[in-house]
Amino acid sequence: MTKKLELLTPHNCQIIFIDHQPQMAFGVQSIDRQVLKNNTVGLAKAAKIFNIPTTITTVETESFSGHTYPELLAVFPETPLLERTSMNSWDDQKVRDALATNGQKKVVVSGLWTEVCNNSFAFSAMLEGGYEIYMVADASGGTSADAHKYSMDRMVQAGVVPVTWQQVLLEWQRDWARRDTYDAVMDLVKEHSGAYGMGVDYAYTMVHKAPERVPHSDRLAPVPAK
Repeated sequence: MTKKLELLTPHNCQIIFIDHQPQMAFGVQSIDRQVLKNNTVGLAKAAKIFNIPTTITTVETESFSGHTYPELLAVFPETPLLERTSMNSWDDQKVRDALATNGQKKVVVSGLWTEVCNNSFAFSAMLEGGYEIYMVADASGGTSADAHKYSMDRMVQAGVVPVTWQQVLLEWQRDWARRDTYDAVMDLVKEHSGAYGMGVDYAYTMVHKAPERVPHSDRLAPVPAK
């Protein structure tokens, strides 16, 4: 229990993205698919900012699931895709080896579907590998709201820690005085964090008088002469 009281840091965890492929996304009904992609890519960019060791798995790419989101691949252009046939990523030796090489016992998980691939990976990694699992609920999706909810409930009962992508981002940042990542985090928030990002833009330009990315005055239509 004490281990779960430790906050996530850039030095005590790794992350795995499981099967973010179009055919898997087509079946998601628990979250808007565009929101799901936004959150997943936002989480990926956060992992990139903080140099989190990253694993990406795929399942039956050519025969069923299609290719991983290009937006996710663009964040990690050099990360190999670990292709497999099992619904449970843990069953694949390449995945187990990647996790072991990354070294950290805390594993942040984002994947499709919650009730199948995420669920089975979480239980196996905990039981057989001794990993601690942090399941990113809003960067994962199930085939129905109930499928996602009850799978999350089942995992929490087994000791999985439920988190959201923005929670993970801010836990990694932790202190706004951490200037080496501050600007990148703010850029990420403005791009992927919805209302929070709009609030950051407002504070920058209206409160702190920072230069606008597109000057408002340049876009104002001329006032007709009376």
